[in-house]
Amino acid sequence: MPAPKRKTPEQLQAQCDAWNARHPEGTQIAFENIRGQGATHKGKTTSEAQVMGGHSAVIWFDGKAGAVSLDHIMVLDAVL
Repeated sequence: MPAPKRKTPEQLQAQCDAWNARHPEGTQIAFENIRGQGATHKGKTTSEAQVMGGHSAVIWFDGKAGAVSLDHIMVLDAVL
């Protein structure tokens, strides 16, 4: 199976813009260490989504050190 094609910088920015338009800071999310294997961390976002290093659309949330790929999170509910 071939590796998935990387998103372009424009696609990554569009992903961040779409996320930020729908989910303000403080949105409750869950993070999957391995996509499709279930949530391993839960918390609320502490930033807007942004492109990191030109290769990943990421967000920060409480309870997890470092940024997390938007491709590995699930929204649990709206801002509390």
